[in-house]
Amino acid sequence: MTLGSITPPVSTASGLLRASPLPALEARVLLGHALGWRRTELITRGEEPIGDAALARYRALEARRMAGEPIAQIVGAREFYGLTFEVTPDVLIPRPETELLVETVLEAIAPIPHARVLDLGTGSGAIAVAIASARPDARVWAVDRSRQALDVAARNAAQLLDPARPGGPVQCLLGDWYAGLAPTLAGSFDMIVSNPPYIAAGDPHLDAGDLRFEPRGALTDEADGLSAIRTIVAGADAFLCAHGQIWIEHGYNQAAAVRAQLSAAGFANVRSLRDLAGIDRVTGGSRHSC
Repeated sequence: MTLGSITPPVSTASGLLRASPLPALEARVLLGHALGWRRTELITRGEEPIGDAALARYRALEARRMAGEPIAQIVGAREFYGLTFEVTPDVLIPRPETELLVETVLEAIAPIPHARVLDLGTGSGAIAVAIASARPDARVWAVDRSRQALDVAARNAAQLLDPARPGGPVQCLLGDWYAGLAPTLAGSFDMIVSNPPYIAAGDPHLDAGDLRFEPRGALTDEADGLSAIRTIVAGADAFLCAHGQIWIEHGYNQAAAVRAQLSAAGFANVRSLRDLAGIDRVTGGSRHSC
């Protein structure tokens, strides 16, 4: 028998998963994406032959992940708060710890009919859309200085929200923090929420892991990690209603500094809340004592 007559081995989903150098979960996600199969199909159809075109698609995805590219960017989506968001290199990848921010806001606005919520630095729109989905009557504004990010947020809102929701569509506005807001919105918001860039310049995490592929401007303020938060806190009083609240996500070691900023700006009931890892993850307060 000549070498040319040897039949090449047949590739199957099960075989590819066993042979992959990636962690098992990552390999399953990428293979399912390449084949257009649900996770259960990777089991029930695991021994079916895979064609050359599908195999090439998977190998290309596998190579991108081996080079460090985040799974969410490779497949173009990430689940957050029970919703599947479009993700591109123009936006921060939604992370589970940010769900605490959404839960905190929803609890705070629970007694307020038709609450008005402002999300600053919306990125993919994950926070704004999650709030709007859970509270169909809420009116939600989402601001970002990046046109590309705002386009992603607008697409996520259109894809994930009922067009007939009582609160209307999420208002996506281009601008740098409060600069995107009309003066007529002054004093009108029940809640300001933000997950701003809070990693300090020079932090080694910026050059490691998934962060290497995410928009740097969504990660760091190129300063001490607190400058964006200072801007948000300083401008909040002008846009909050009498008993409005503000809640901000921050770094693991920034809670005390953020509490000090809010207290110095005259906010009351200032406190920090811990995420599931026991880290002070979000800090907020109210414009006046409740």
